[in-house]
Amino acid sequence: MNTSPIAFLKGHGTENDFVIVPDPDNALDLPASAVARLCDRRAGIGGDGLLHVVRSAAHPEAKAMAGEAEWFMDYRNGDGSIAEMCGNGVRVFAGYLERAGLVDEGDLAVATRGGIKKVHIAKGGEITVSMGRALLPEAGVTVSVDGRSWPARNVNMGNPHAVAFVADLEHAGELRSVPPFSPAEVYPDGVNIEFVVDRGPAHVAMRVHERGAGETRSCGTGACAVAVAAARRDGVDPSVTGTPATYTVDLPGGTLVITEYPDGEIEMTGPAVIVAEGVIDPSLLTV
Repeated sequence: MNTSPIAFLKGHGTENDFVIVPDPDNALDLPASAVARLCDRRAGIGGDGLLHVVRSAAHPEAKAMAGEAEWFMDYRNGDGSIAEMCGNGVRVFAGYLERAGLVDEGDLAVATRGGIKKVHIAKGGEITVSMGRALLPEAGVTVSVDGRSWPARNVNMGNPHAVAFVADLEHAGELRSVPPFSPAEVYPDGVNIEFVVDRGPAHVAMRVHERGAGETRSCGTGACAVAVAAARRDGVDPSVTGTPATYTVDLPGGTLVITEYPDGEIEMTGPAVIVAEGVIDPSLLTV
């Protein structure tokens, strides 16, 4: 058993916060129970999720991507479960790599379970992530909270989302537990659920229940899903118009700018902040 202190950092992207564990050689065993303890806000460090920083060549899930992306974001939800992608997490992951001197400002490729993500690190801290293309499955669900129900648009950003447009964000309720949705078989592995209101032309605000984490202050893939759903609701499809569509998305933790291009590629721009670093007592990683 490892008895040496384990380095960590703490960071956030529009207040979606993460425990960052650098482990280039994939030497650490991080069972779900240990990740949940680290992310616990009372008994651990606290975070919506954990960013395990590993060289792609050292991780069995990322070896095939090592030729295109040196670094793999092994992302875990706050409950310890594995997730395909996290948009805010990619920005914070890139921000850590730049801070640690492992990459320079400019363009960067990051391997994730949702594929390789292209990142641009600008001077001043803003980071743009190419989030890939949205899939729009036909099957949707109805989301219900406190006697109100709304149809929710099915958007997949490498992870599943259900986007519901509501009159008031308070209608989303407490969002600590998963808002009921049906039919359940549309999302057999769970879903991130976004509640959205309009703030102005191409400007929306949202709250989100993230699968495995509860309500979070921000969700990058969720903001992308919301922008795409809002554009289609507004009759805007860049693949048809040939013109990029940009939406401003306000979240409880800040603002993200989402642009969808005619080829379907989606870019997300926002901040990444590293707030602390220290060491973990290795006993927290024991099962």
